[in-house]
Amino acid sequence: MKAMNPRIVRTLLWAATCIGAGLVPVRSANCDAAPGDVAPTLAPQYADHAVLQRDQPIRLAGRAAPGIALDVQLGEGHAHVMADANGRWQAQLPPLPAGGPLSISVQDAAGRSSAAHDIVIGDVWLCSGQSNMEMQVRRVANLETEVANGGNAHIRLLQVGRQASDAPRSDFQLAPTWLPATSASVRDFSAACFFFGRDIERTQHVVVGLIDDSWGGSSIQAWMSPGALHAFGGYDESLDRLAEHGHDPAAAEAGWRAFIDRWWQSRPTTAIGPAEFSAPQYDDSRWPTMPVDGDWETSGIPALSQFDGVVWFRSTVQVSAAQAALPAHLRLGAVDDADITWVNGLKVGGIEGWDVPRDYALAPGTLHAGGNLIAVRVFDSGGGGGMWSPPAQRRIDFADGSSVPLALDWRYDITGSIAEVGAMPHAPWLPAIGTTTLHNGMIAPLGNIGLRGMLWYQGESNVADATEYARLLPALIADWRAQFGASLPFYIVQLAGFGEAVQAPVESGWAELRDAQRRVVEADAHSGLAVAIDIGDRYDIHPTNKQEVGRRLALLARHRSYGEALEDSGPAARSARRRGGQIVISFAHAAGGLRALGSNRPVGFELCGAPPHCRFVDARVAGETVVIGEPGGARAQRVRYAWAGSPIVNLVNAAGLPASPFELAITR
Repeated sequence: MKAMNPRIVRTLLWAATCIGAGLVPVRSANCDAAPGDVAPTLAPQYADHAVLQRDQPIRLAGRAAPGIALDVQLGEGHAHVMADANGRWQAQLPPLPAGGPLSISVQDAAGRSSAAHDIVIGDVWLCSGQSNMEMQVRRVANLETEVANGGNAHIRLLQVGRQASDAPRSDFQLAPTWLPATSASVRDFSAACFFFGRDIERTQHVVVGLIDDSWGGSSIQAWMSPGALHAFGGYDESLDRLAEHGHDPAAAEAGWRAFIDRWWQSRPTTAIGPAEFSAPQYDDSRWPTMPVDGDWETSGIPALSQFDGVVWFRSTVQVSAAQAALPAHLRLGAVDDADITWVNGLKVGGIEGWDVPRDYALAPGTLHAGGNLIAVRVFDSGGGGGMWSPPAQRRIDFADGSSVPLALDWRYDITGSIAEVGAMPHAPWLPAIGTTTLHNGMIAPLGNIGLRGMLWYQGESNVADATEYARLLPALIADWRAQFGASLPFYIVQLAGFGEAVQAPVESGWAELRDAQRRVVEADAHSGLAVAIDIGDRYDIHPTNKQEVGRRLALLARHRSYGEALEDSGPAARSARRRGGQIVISFAHAAGGLRALGSNRPVGFELCGAPPHCRFVDARVAGETVVIGEPGGARAQRVRYAWAGSPIVNLVNAAGLPASPFELAITR
């Protein structure tokens, strides 16, 4: 008698657990032999063309009828599992070395099944962050060549679409698809992620799976799980309102408006402006005027060229008595980032969202015949700011179909910088800058997929509060490691240079956030920092040289994850000590000596006393150290390097990698 196929034997033995005497279908606590017509499925991250992580237990997941028993097989490995009460199943299979292709199958007792083919075992990397991670290959320098040469059968891409959620999801709302890298598929894929993967595949000769899970403009809080933020502390109001938003949006929004009103009331009047600014009788004749037709950074007003904070706008509009008696809508177009708007001293609305058109209903009697005062307090937390929509979008529309345009030129007052006002809490349900929304919709559905490591390029949206970021970043890393693996490497791109060049020392949120990234990595044995200060663009927050970003990330992985003997970091300041009237700064990653490119000395060093007193100083390279002569007078307390949004830098190591910006206390 011919031997039966071993897999069929296993399936029959397994199915027998759900069969009673006389082969009558039965139900028990452990199986469901009458599940309906629902075939089991695989989660999309395990579908056709997927890459599964080598040399670690392979975890698979999917959907099936609730309570049903399943047989899951990958190559020669298999597992028997049960779908839970919600129809979710998970299986763990033994580790496999690099190789393939293989197939995955999942089958229930009734013979219903699903399969995925062309599965390979290799290394999987998760790439996440905001727009500089999201920035596509088609937007980089030398794009024609990069796209034309983008095909590589040993690199596979999984692009998670933008999807936010008030609560953690077990499934993707928009299912992503694994695609082999081709000239077509790489065009819209993360450039930094793809160029990293290309270098890893070239040097390690293993199939690389890349997961692009990013969203432009996103804050770090949006990428953290509810549990992590709750444990972190300080976000209970946001988390409570977000939970409420899932079942009662109107109540959640009312509660959040009350919370934000209390927040504004706690701000100093000197920073946000007095209440009189919204009143018609306030004399604003000494306020200058500006055309409101774009971001205030591009208005040509020097004081606004790099300004983040509060600016008041006031304008008068003439309406007739007949119009004033009608219901109306005040339309301001989009306001970046948040506004509170008054008409004739009456608050008519306030919205957060840089691209959300403002449309405020005006009840009859809000307006009167003649001149009507419109006052808008605008708060910009970073990037562009102001009432930036085309002027045609700013008008009052009346119920009779008539319309009155608002003036192009508005009077304005620059009231308080973001440093004086503080970072305004964001509405927790906002997709990119909310609380946990992107983790819920884009990270949670990945489950506990096997990874080799994680890449992170984010921070621009958090420069308003670098102190909080310094606390949040380790919490994010711990949060993701709890989901994907306890000691997984976490490689961070330090923010690239961006912003106005300076001629004197300044306080800089960008510099503070870079230093926070540096300190977090220094304290984490499984993290690494790819410095990008030298490849930024002071005029463009999205520099196009993502090839070098990917290469520097790959250097970290090649050395720390794959064990190659190479230099993976630029000079990293470790201490600043006072010796014989000089300040000596010692660096790690300085073997072979430091270099000053294009000059006989390094530039960008400052000595600082009590804040905010800092001054530029001359420095010189001495082997693996930098030496600064300390001028007479008050002794310096701190030393800083490259402390600006877009500093000029030239200090590198023998590998040509740039030194990280830093601030250190000077010790004896």
